[in-house]
Amino acid sequence: MPNFFTDNQDIVFNFKTMDLGTLAGFMEENYRFSGEFDHAPKDARDAIDNYWRILEMIGQLSAEFIADNAESIDREGNTLLPDGTVQRAAGMCRNLEMLSKAEVMGFTLPYRFGGLNCPNLIYTMATEIVSRADASLMNIFGLQGIAETINAYATDEIKQKYLPGFSDGRYTGAMVLTEPDAGSDLQAVKTIAYQDESGNWFLNGVKRFITNGCGEVLLVLARSESDRAGGLGLSLFLCEKGPTVKIRRLEEKLGIHGSPTCEIFFDDTPCVLIGERQRGLVPYVMSLMNGARVGIGSQSVGIAEAAYAVARDYAHTRKQFDMAIEEIPAVRDMLMDMKIAVEAGRALLYECAKVVDHERWYLWQTETGQVTDKDRLKELKNESRRFKRLAGMLTPMCKYFGSEMCNKVAYDAIQILGGSGYMKDYPSERHYRDARITNIYEGTSQLQVVAAVRGVASGTAGKAFDEFAAMEWPEPLRDLVAVLKDGAAKLAEALVVVKEEGTDYMDLYGRRIVDVACDIYIGYLFLQQARHSERKQAVAQRFIANASPRIEANCKAIISRDRSTMNQFNVVVGAVTGGE
Repeated sequence: MPNFFTDNQDIVFNFKTMDLGTLAGFMEENYRFSGEFDHAPKDARDAIDNYWRILEMIGQLSAEFIADNAESIDREGNTLLPDGTVQRAAGMCRNLEMLSKAEVMGFTLPYRFGGLNCPNLIYTMATEIVSRADASLMNIFGLQGIAETINAYATDEIKQKYLPGFSDGRYTGAMVLTEPDAGSDLQAVKTIAYQDESGNWFLNGVKRFITNGCGEVLLVLARSESDRAGGLGLSLFLCEKGPTVKIRRLEEKLGIHGSPTCEIFFDDTPCVLIGERQRGLVPYVMSLMNGARVGIGSQSVGIAEAAYAVARDYAHTRKQFDMAIEEIPAVRDMLMDMKIAVEAGRALLYECAKVVDHERWYLWQTETGQVTDKDRLKELKNESRRFKRLAGMLTPMCKYFGSEMCNKVAYDAIQILGGSGYMKDYPSERHYRDARITNIYEGTSQLQVVAAVRGVASGTAGKAFDEFAAMEWPEPLRDLVAVLKDGAAKLAEALVVVKEEGTDYMDLYGRRIVDVACDIYIGYLFLQQARHSERKQAVAQRFIANASPRIEANCKAIISRDRSTMNQFNVVVGAVTGGE
């Protein structure tokens, strides 16, 4: 039987070679839950076996059931009913019912709320697998970060009321952030939260482009302080769908048709405060969005894997000039680059998810008061800061790299199928349409670059590269390590120029800087994988050989001090001529 987990050799390779035992120890708090909950593992081996069974089940569901529904869901879409409620596609309803029965809708929630208590890394693998089957389903399955946010910041009363419903599939959620005049600039949010004489909170305002805005539980960013502009006037609220939450329209979209994108009007909607007032944007929403960005990274890799699989199968079976077209050098070259690109996106994504798991563990260790030894606490705080910096850089990097890679692979997949790829006879055109949103929502690629370049420029990337380079490397890999060390040295030299030129220059060349950092980081990740596999040695060899000239060219551009984009914009682009 087909299975999108066990059939994918690279996901299985990562599962078997990454240190899941350490992550399991984090989540299980040294396996203290095994006597309290029947299904809690008693040791690392038991936990890893559980993770395998969970992913195997999701892989089977995705391959045998969810993927079969994807085309009908894409064609049917969602329907806005006269009463302001949303009717999902029939196939989407069946998918959600199956996932609920499989008890995987509370993937990262604690056992006490009916969750699976899985690390973020395992959830990321699951989200990728689901995305390969149907990218639009991921936009509902992959919104479990909403429940995580409630678990992290809400009162225990709110947790007890809502989190079991997320775990058993009764509730789906939505991040209700964007407004008509507050897209990327969330500090400009205008939706109002006010209290009555009894201290009860209510919402008024309009939100737009809300993924799964018809969900049962909504986390809403709203202005709670009428006398404060900007982020300090914002708080985070939870409300339920109901008669005062009106879906005014469903967006007609290019892709991910199974995922409803809603415009919502709040009309004196009852709500409750999550956490503290004035902290809605930072840290609550930023934490929520960072989780969502890793989710889009996994969605991107899943779509790319699906697009590649169609292209590979077609190239193997389609004959022209008395041979399979995969024998044509140009096609073979494209397929190799596509395959390696997908694995590169996956390597960076899984590394990011692992780092996020470490960040959360060390933060928990330093804040619970369980560690009283001052030297140990200092050590833990240093590790917490280190992983926080690394997660702050890798999160936008994995979203940026993964989504751009996804679009390129989906584009090339259509090219390999030729005219057939442009037709609806094959799913390639759907993958291409679905891919296009990944480098837009949850922060465009340009915004991811702005976030990531700060980490690169501050030295976070350089420290990671130095740690990689200082490892003991076997003889076959040392020449490739030398190439990456040279690239890191070039980047360091380029960053000296960037700092001399100022912040505006860093923003101008941010994409090139981040591209170099991605190439070097992924190169080292592939070399780590190459310790376990001769095949991965070949992958690392080709990736680094192709990356080396890119790194050199980007670094030369960075040190050029060329500001023509800013200085010559009006000369080259000219005046606005209007449009339709």
